[in-house]
Amino acid sequence: MSDPRDPLRLIVDRDRCAGAGMCALTAPEVFDQDDEEGLVMLLHPAPAPEHRAAARMAVNLCPAGAISLNSPDSTDS
Repeated sequence: MSDPRDPLRLIVDRDRCAGAGMCALTAPEVFDQDDEEGLVMLLHPAPAPEHRAAARMAVNLCPAGAISLNSPDSTDS
């Protein structure tokens, strides 16, 4: 199980976004929605430690699967 304080990097796929807004409601410091289409806007691709738990929750709550996360350390193997 990963430590919630481990570094992470978020990626959003606006083409996949359904505009449900769960990300912005769950982690408003990390995500927002644009005014025109209501699609996800990533405010902080590498959120501060105090916002990582909410960002991880937003990834899991996204009904369209438009948000993913990568731990920088997991890419080097």
